[in-house]
Amino acid sequence: MSLLEVGDKAPEVHAKDAEGIDVSLSDLRGRWVLVYFYPKDDTPGCTVEACSLNESLDDLTECGADVIGVSTQGDASHTKFRDKYGLKFALAADSDGSITKAYGASKGFGALSLAARVSYLIGPDGKIAHVWPQVSPGKHAAEVLEMVKKLSQEKAGAAN
Repeated sequence: MSLLEVGDKAPEVHAKDAEGIDVSLSDLRGRWVLVYFYPKDDTPGCTVEACSLNESLDDLTECGADVIGVSTQGDASHTKFRDKYGLKFALAADSDGSITKAYGASKGFGALSLAARVSYLIGPDGKIAHVWPQVSPGKHAAEVLEMVKKLSQEKAGAAN
């Protein structure tokens, strides 16, 4: 399956936030949401990306954006990863790979399938607003913040 494109309706994502509370993409309608896919908890690149997004979370929240990380590990792995690095955003356990496949973000085959490092910015309307088909873990948070600001300004300008 290929990656989703700008304008496509974003498939539903269910995740758990830092307090263990269920969060879904549809619950966040009206806000920007970064749905980012990463291969595996607590690996070097994935840790850099998660910590960078975590450090930028206050700025993203201030701009009306939330973050949901998605990988194919289960809740126990996500909890350990979140606790080890103090991650404050929601993580989705995509153990069966259904979310990853719906977004066209899987790599590998069958039980060996992992999430590719791909990100989607979902607009307040629930549609894909921007796609990062390849992500640089250390730079991604700044790119996301810049894009949220840009698209928010464009949206505000169009409303006037």
